[in-house]
Order: sequence, then C-alpha cells, then structure tokens
Amino acid sequence: MSEASSDWRRVAIVSGLRTPFAKSGTDLAEVDTLGLATAVVNELLVRSGLDPNQIDRVVYGSVVQDVSSPNIAREIVLSTPIPDSVDAHSVVKACATSTQTFIDGANSILLGEADVVVTGGADSLSRPPVMFSDEFVEVMMRAREAKDVAGRMKALSTLRPKDLAPNPPAIADRSTGETMGDGAEHMAKIWAISREAQDRYAQESHEKSIAAWKKGIYDDEVMAFPVPPRYRTTVERDTIPRPDSSLEKLAGLKPVFDRKYGTVTAGNSSPLTDGASALILMDDAKAKELGFTPLAYLRASAFTAVDPNWQLLIGPALAAPMALDRAGLTLDEIDVVDIHEAFAAQVLCVLEAFASDEFARDHLGRDEAVGAIPLEKLNLYGGSVSLGHPFGATGARQLLTMANELSRRGSGTALITQCAAGGLGAAVILER
Repeated sequence: MSEASSDWRRVAIVSGLRTPFAKSGTDLAEVDTLGLATAVVNELLVRSGLDPNQIDRVVYGSVVQDVSSPNIAREIVLSTPIPDSVDAHSVVKACATSTQTFIDGANSILLGEADVVVTGGADSLSRPPVMFSDEFVEVMMRAREAKDVAGRMKALSTLRPKDLAPNPPAIADRSTGETMGDGAEHMAKIWAISREAQDRYAQESHEKSIAAWKKGIYDDEVMAFPVPPRYRTTVERDTIPRPDSSLEKLAGLKPVFDRKYGTVTAGNSSPLTDGASALILMDDAKAKELGFTPLAYLRASAFTAVDPNWQLLIGPALAAPMALDRAGLTLDEIDVVDIHEAFAAQVLCVLEAFASDEFARDHLGRDEAVGAIPLEKLNLYGGSVSLGHPFGATGARQLLTMANELSRRGSGTALITQCAAGGLGAAVILER
C-alpha cells in the first residue's frame, strides 16, 4: 500500500469487465471456473493499463466450488501477472458472492489496509464438481490404504453398481430442501403474481438486453472470449438474449417447479449460466495519483437474511431500506435501480414489498412503504432472466453496468440488489 492513503477515504470503481455469459452446456462449456476467472482478470489488467504491482489485494468468489482450487482468489494471483506476494481470499455467498467480494475489497480500502483491490466472481455450471457416494469413497479409501494388490482387490470387490452413481452438486437450499424455483413459486402465490405478469416481465427483460447490445451499452463491458483448447471459436457477446422471444412462446412453456398449479417456467427464470466478472477498486486519492477516473463511488451497503421457510428470495426488500438509511437517502432519490432477476416472480414480489405499507409495518418497523420503483428506472439494460446468471459473477456484473451508467450520466445514484440462497439479501448504493 502506498502513501496515497489518508484519514478520509473513498472507494471508487475505476474499471471492470466480464466475459460473455453463455447458457451452461453451450459456448463456454469447455472452460472451468478458474479459466473463466483468470481470463477476465488478465484482460481487465490489459485494458485498464493498471500495473499489477500496484495491486494490494484480490477478493474473488465462486458458488459451485472446485475442490482442487477452493481459494480461487489465490489461484487467480498465481495465474496472472499479479505478484505472488499479493494477499488473496475467496468468498462464497450464493448469488450475492461478488457483491460481498466488492464490499470486502472496499472495506479493506476504507480501513487503510489496501489502496487497490481486484474483486469479482465466476462460475461454470457446465463443469461442476461431481461427488461420489459415501460407499464409493469409503471403498476407495480402504483400497488406497491396502498394503498390496490383493488387499486393494479385496476392497474393490465390495463395490456394487449403485455405489458408482455420481452425486451432482445440489442447487436446493439445504435447510428447506427446496430449490430457488420452489421458493419463487411460493412467493408468487403469497403475492398473487400471475403467470401473465411474469411472462411479460421476462419478455421485457429480453427486449431490454437486446436493445442494450444494439446501443453498445455492453461493448466495453464484455470481452471477446476465445474458447480453448484450439481457440477456433470466439464468443463475443452474451448468447442468452433471444430476439425471437415472444409472449406467445413464453405462454406455451410448462411450469417447472409446480407442474400442476405453478407459474414459474424456464422462460421466466434465469438460466444456468457460465461466466465471470471483475472490478478494480481504488481509494480515490490513489486513483488520482495513478491517473484513473472513477466511474462511481460506494455510498452504502447492507446485507440481511430471513428465515428461508418464509420467503426465500425476499431479501432485497429488507436489505435495500437498510442501505438507503445508511446512505441518508429515500428511494425517490435513487436515479436507477438494478434488481437481480433470479426469477421474474421474485422481482415482482420484491417490487410489491417495496410499495406495501403493510409489509413496511410488519417487517421493516416503518409506518409507510419504502416506495414504488418507476419502471423507467428499473433494470434499464435487461437482467439475469435474459443475460444469464453465473452465480458468482452476477453482483459484479450489475455493479459494473450501474457504475458505467452513472459515469455516462455524469452524476446520480444507483441501487443494486440481489436475493440469494439461504434467505440472504444484499444491497449496494453507488453514487457519482
């Protein structure tokens, strides 16, 4: 850390980048999580012009972890030009993972522990670690400990065909046994969110993301990704937004989680996605010293949690008011809002909660609702339903887009939120 630090510190996002987001099992299926993460950090360093020797810390995360590289942040340091001496730690916080890496990095700057921090997150849902049954593991351990071939063969002879069945990683909430989709269905019923409203929201998300690409919004945010091993294919943009999406097509899809009475479908949900994102954070004084122009500054943040048996994905409706209070702002004073679209139903429920006096009284200890969010302020350039949702990468993706939006406007405030497994909620307010 240099002498640029001072008693009063301010955290700036000075640059950021992400890979294209691709539906799992498609364009980026050959690249593992670390490969995605390393590629985006390498490219970010090149594009930003930041001298890697200026970096004080790396904070990075993934949700579906590779057991061979559990501290992905440290592996990034060792796989890029960042000096080996740079401290690094990893974060796991479900869909709020890279929001937490951002806040961890920001806090290290505010505490004077660092001046320059790289943060972000990645996940490959195409290449998750696959576990084996307890019986298989027990036999393999006995075979490994055997003193001779005969002993190993004896141990292996106890295996049965059923023991060989792999156990893919679960995407259900451990405490409830329910998937995020189950939670979205439950909330849709509580808030009476119709299938038509969900499909309409999903259609608008696709229309916004396609329009954003046409306007060039994502041109500088998304790197071209040459796909190994032969690098004959390059993915240049998100592959999930659908120009041919329509309300008629969405209406024809069957419910996935409650097949008889449900309203949540593959079309109004975020798909399993591969991708990575990264941000460069700096103390404001350090940014000026190095010649970087901040895109936006951190104003406030909040993390909260609810009983996942209640409303699993309602967290943003509690975290956002907390962040607003810490920022000394009202919802009306926020210029743009970006809510992670795990499901169209979940976003619509959160919007209802924001605008509900009853919710405010019962769950926020307030006399009046936090407020309604005008649609012209919400998710300007699409969201996870249309862009995709690599669990660990989404928060940084949202932060980067909103930081760039404030930079384009020259001033303003942005509220960014995520729901996350386990009943978690996250909110960040950026300003310029």
